[in-house]
Amino acid sequence: MAGMVGDPGVRTPLQGGLPPIGAVVGPVVEIACDESGFSGTNLLHSTAPVITHASVDLGVDEAVGLITALRSGFRFAPHEFKSGQFLRGPGAAEALEWFLGALWGRASVHLVDKEFFLVTRIVDLLLTEPSYAAGTRLAQEHRPAALALYRAGRAAGSQWDVFLAAFVDLVRTKRRQPDHRIVQRFFDARDALARTGLGTRAEAVLDGLSTAHVWSVVTRLDNEDRSIPPPLEPLLPALAETVLTWSGGRRQVLVVHDEQSALTADRLTRLQRALADDGTAPAAATVGALPAGVSPLAGLVMVDSRDDPRVQVADLLAGVARRSPEIRNDALLQPLLSPTSLHDPEG
Repeated sequence: MAGMVGDPGVRTPLQGGLPPIGAVVGPVVEIACDESGFSGTNLLHSTAPVITHASVDLGVDEAVGLITALRSGFRFAPHEFKSGQFLRGPGAAEALEWFLGALWGRASVHLVDKEFFLVTRIVDLLLTEPSYAAGTRLAQEHRPAALALYRAGRAAGSQWDVFLAAFVDLVRTKRRQPDHRIVQRFFDARDALARTGLGTRAEAVLDGLSTAHVWSVVTRLDNEDRSIPPPLEPLLPALAETVLTWSGGRRQVLVVHDEQSALTADRLTRLQRALADDGTAPAAATVGALPAGVSPLAGLVMVDSRDDPRVQVADLLAGVARRSPEIRNDALLQPLLSPTSLHDPEG
């Protein structure tokens, strides 16, 4: 993330985003977002096992007021508004309680367990037709299969780690043409995992992995088929869930986001279309519902967090949430946690 307001340094041009074109349709809410724990495609060996994507609907003046109150009331210096320094500062417990209480009803945190995200990718990409709905509530019918494999696999020991690493290698490596050895290594890892005795439900998921379908998906990835979402990019489904949460099927959402290389215009355009076609919004005849075919994502504008106090607040919230050892059971954080967060609901 960029630094706070007033930080020195040379600015580079902002990249990415999808500014709204024309007028939005009906009601619109503007939210500011940032994430914590993003590690690119390094999902298995990151020091942060989860990603938190935070959003707030504060106005600029409200965000400034909140930051000012933290500085004056709890004596935090400007450089202490990163979550690590914030949580280690004097009076941190009291300040955190006040900060989270001030955001109740005005913020949301979407949690992504990176390992569970990989499992949803295996199911959503390799057992079905890949789509930008993968890893979100829009592909909810596949979640029980992913959950069964995740729970059984984590109890299987080292073969589980080998299997996940083989999947990452399968979908990450850029090649001019598919490599039979990498595909074979994935299926060898699948077979070794199955021999550990995972149980009927998880073994059925592994049995459903077809060589022909996996080969087809890998070929499309190697040919840079952009209709397939980036397989190792959890920020897109996190953003989708954030938009769906704030929209409620009744209003469009304009996102103001700290610069993030994963959020390219092409990916956001495809996500925008997928959300418009998801079919989960209330029927068009329902009073107040978005018209059929209208995406809840009105657009996404990139900003430098040094210039937007709303993003600074979202950044602090995301960092605080990620560093909470019991985020799912924390009495202060739980009201802000998205119910569709991508993790095992039983921990």
